[in-house]
Amino acid sequence: MRLSRVMNRATPYLFLAPAGIVLIFALLYPIGYLSFASFFDWRMGTPFADSTYAGFGNYIWLLKDPDFRESLMVTITFASSVVFLEMFLGLGLALMLERPIRGMSVFRTIFILPMMIAPIVVGLIWRYMYNSQFGILNKTLKDWGFKSIPWLSSPDWALPSIIIADIWQWTPFIFILSLAALQSLPKSSLEAARIDGATGWQQIIYIKIPLMMPVLIVAALLRMIDAFKVLEVIFIMTNGGPGLSTEILSLQIYKTAFVSWQLGRAAALSNILLAIVMVITLAMFLYTKIRDARLARIQAMAENY
Repeated sequence: MRLSRVMNRATPYLFLAPAGIVLIFALLYPIGYLSFASFFDWRMGTPFADSTYAGFGNYIWLLKDPDFRESLMVTITFASSVVFLEMFLGLGLALMLERPIRGMSVFRTIFILPMMIAPIVVGLIWRYMYNSQFGILNKTLKDWGFKSIPWLSSPDWALPSIIIADIWQWTPFIFILSLAALQSLPKSSLEAARIDGATGWQQIIYIKIPLMMPVLIVAALLRMIDAFKVLEVIFIMTNGGPGLSTEILSLQIYKTAFVSWQLGRAAALSNILLAIVMVITLAMFLYTKIRDARLARIQAMAENY
């Protein structure tokens, strides 16, 4: 009897063991090795055994490096801009296409298409569209009587151009999640709001968006994490230029490792990026826990009342 009880308790862990082993070797080991390598002056082409111990020298160098501070500000600006605009546009499209409209399946398919394109292809598409000589955007501006815009060659326009391309590709992701959340809302709450005389805007602000908030938080978190580590589109479109106007942290990591051949400093940069993403993730989860606890208290007070 005791053996049977032990086996019943151990069965879930036996099923989880293969996934746990894969997680250790595919995630925890690389992170540990990366953290260890960040404390050494390790260069490309040199065996790790021949590298010299640098302590916190790589991290001190990063904190003093103005290029790192510039890259960090570009990353924060890019990530916050794309997430805010994509959440706004994706949620707005979901609310617009929530009602049954003729040709709804066609509209949804069109909106989803950009997300299915490979990032490198997206970078090439927008690079050609932004081209100052034969790009369709400047050609259209000239046809309408406006001056052409140096989309990718001007420090003032390069980052907004990258943001536009990212919004075009990833707004469908927010749209899909928001539409799924809208379609799963309890009909009783919406019917009660209509009976009480709530207008369409009041239903959106006070009923739909609050009920969708758990899904929206997860969507924003996923997009924020992805925005901090985006690389291919920016690499193809501008390679971080002009100057450092579009060089985000992931691109600086690539250049530090494979252009400057400084693997130790690249590992330190990677650890800093990982720490930023972890802080954002923990903050979002903490907010979700506090919100759930607050809603539970309100519900308990309502039931007791």
